[in-house]
Amino acid sequence: MIVLTGAAGFIGSCLLEALNACGRTDILIVDHLDSDLKPKNLHGKKFIEYLDKKDFLGLVTSRQLSSSVDCIIHMGACSSTILQDEQYYEENNFLYTRILAQWALERRVQFIYASSAATYGDGSRGYSDDHDLIKKCQPLNLYGASKQKFDMWALNEGVLDQMVGLKFFNVFGPNEYHKGPMRSVILKAYKKVIEESKMLLFKSYKKEYAHGEQKRDFIYVKDAVDVVMFFLAHPELSGIYNVGTGKARTWNDVAHALFAAVGKQPSIEYIEMPAEIRGQYQYFTEARMEKLRSVGYARPFTTLENSVADYVYYLERKAYI
Repeated sequence: MIVLTGAAGFIGSCLLEALNACGRTDILIVDHLDSDLKPKNLHGKKFIEYLDKKDFLGLVTSRQLSSSVDCIIHMGACSSTILQDEQYYEENNFLYTRILAQWALERRVQFIYASSAATYGDGSRGYSDDHDLIKKCQPLNLYGASKQKFDMWALNEGVLDQMVGLKFFNVFGPNEYHKGPMRSVILKAYKKVIEESKMLLFKSYKKEYAHGEQKRDFIYVKDAVDVVMFFLAHPELSGIYNVGTGKARTWNDVAHALFAAVGKQPSIEYIEMPAEIRGQYQYFTEARMEKLRSVGYARPFTTLENSVADYVYYLERKAYI
């Protein structure tokens, strides 16, 4: 049996669909349905049982979780980069993950968890997933710090060789509809592009980057899910791995891809970035992908243009994966 946390969330629900597609329905799903949109991510999907994350944690801590579990895929966490509640991150992201990891370690159960590229901070120390560089990461926000704290715990405890941590970069695609301010720029911009033929992007506040030329490593959710499925199929693998494309693209590239996908001429307006996020804004991210390739992951990543076009197919139909 597989335990999948965050199963009604963005990556988690797409992963649940992928598991079903390969014949896995022996899945205990865990989440917290704090949005009216989240249940829609579960529509039509097959699983054994749904548990709220607090009830599930109770099973784990009381040692009542079924012994038939052979893998925990932990995608459940607070993914907000703007929330300022440090205690919430401590309990929901770090401590919760540590409890699940310890349970899995005690029982020699495969454990795959979501880390984040937010751990890399401003990128001045690079984007290598080499274990020797983990301790040098300096996140810019509390979310990144909570992910870094668990990575460091696993490193210091010497257990990274018994689990897989995935540092997701800028993931976008269907099923992110419930994420509010943390939705991708593509989803936020889609309605305005359709109705007004205009897209808003943040101005740059660094002279080395023109407006809209800030770069991120954007990865389509279908590709991100495929990486998780790869590690599920290879329980002998362990360690921390980047999950990006290895190719940074600009926000202007994103805008042009979206306009092309909907058949409109590009019209971009650059707006002021909110003061509260300027100090923690990442101007450049680009995953080093050699490590993932070295363990046998050979599938090419979908181009930004093709990813955006595929996403627009879902947006036009208000469809879910």
